[in-house]
Amino acid sequence: MSTTERPRILVVGGGYVGLYAARRILKKMRYGEATVTVVDPRSYMTYQPFLPEAAAGSISPRHVVVPLRRVLPKAEVLTGRVTTIDQDRKVATVAPLVGEAYELPFDYLVIAMGAVSRTFPIPGLAEQGIGMKGIEESIGLRNHVLEQLDKADSTTDEDVRRKALTFVFVGGGFAGAETIGEVEDMARDAAKYYTNVKREDMRFILVDAADKILPEVGPKLGAYGKEHLESRGVEIYLSTSMDSCVDGHVVLKNGLEVDSSTIVWTAGVKPNPALARFGLPLGPRGHVDTSEKLQVQGTDYIWAAGDNAQVPDMVGRRAGNPNAWCPPNAQHALRQAKVLGDNVISGMRGFPQKEYSHANKGAVAGLGLHKGVAMIVMGKVKIKLKGRLAWYMHRGYHGMAMPTWNRKIRIFADWTLAMFLKREVVSLGAMETPREEFYEAAKPAPAPAAAKSEGEKAKAS
Repeated sequence: MSTTERPRILVVGGGYVGLYAARRILKKMRYGEATVTVVDPRSYMTYQPFLPEAAAGSISPRHVVVPLRRVLPKAEVLTGRVTTIDQDRKVATVAPLVGEAYELPFDYLVIAMGAVSRTFPIPGLAEQGIGMKGIEESIGLRNHVLEQLDKADSTTDEDVRRKALTFVFVGGGFAGAETIGEVEDMARDAAKYYTNVKREDMRFILVDAADKILPEVGPKLGAYGKEHLESRGVEIYLSTSMDSCVDGHVVLKNGLEVDSSTIVWTAGVKPNPALARFGLPLGPRGHVDTSEKLQVQGTDYIWAAGDNAQVPDMVGRRAGNPNAWCPPNAQHALRQAKVLGDNVISGMRGFPQKEYSHANKGAVAGLGLHKGVAMIVMGKVKIKLKGRLAWYMHRGYHGMAMPTWNRKIRIFADWTLAMFLKREVVSLGAMETPREEFYEAAKPAPAPAAAKSEGEKAKAS
């Protein structure tokens, strides 16, 4: 950690907003003007729109994450969690991965903690559910699905086969629809290499409490996405929810009951609950309440943006909607981070800050290899695409939005190689317990049974 007397800009969170805001601040800052410190439990940033492709094996998981220390060489990167913030003393308490918690003074604060999965108290969900917020979950889902095909191929028990080959996805937004589309694609490819498993043996189920899927791309493209997934054999149940999933026995509110070893939960996100301990003004859903300049209401040294912030949508408000707020997506996060970085520098130097204003440019979604939907907004014109062209738009947009040229090149290289090489369908399930085999080999052998005494022998006889 720095021991200089320079003012410290503390960035809490190293996700999309934290990474880009810190880069922007370091770029605009004069040499020695301040110390930038980034605190996050992980030493890397995850580009979440690529998690479904990583789960399907279309992209190497390492290429979906960006190492913070490499991208921010002039910043202090601390691996840990900020547990409390004392605004009066301007001190944050940091809990590192190991060792005692310590206090870290700051002069300026950026809140960029992002969001976590929004869950409900459903019996069995904590034990059985698989989320899709991090690269670890994406890798785990891929290995888990392929492991289920291994199980089904090597057993004659029909109940075990049926449970292994039933895949339930809860949530029909971007994450849910894209993940089920990619995973179904991967499972269909993998089935070609199994003697006793065919795509017809598998059951894919998508559940959503809303009356449509993919609301982000509009009703018509959402309806097309639903029809497309159904044409691939995906069962879609709308206006319903999951009541329980104890021991993999899934019970839906519409009465459907199935046994499944794979329950993927993508039913929305909520702001990081740690925000409640920071003493910041929060909106009705737990987001940090900010002004149009991304400053936290009532402060002049704290800024927030991204999924953990309630940012006014100035374009919508000028159009007559006084309650317009920016949606929590990568499109806004990237642009907010740049404005936030500029405003931190302006605030530090005493200059006027600028408001955040961005008109929606549309949305893109991939539903598997060569399949997708896209809505491009150009002024008052909306261009709607579907199929292969939309899939190209999806890959092109997110490929260029991926931070750093290092990762951009690696992502496009993965896609290029996939045009000539077959998809990998190997499960690395042992990654979950990598030391188990060594432990079995290295643990002490059991002591031999002691010889029976003459008296015991006599009794036995």
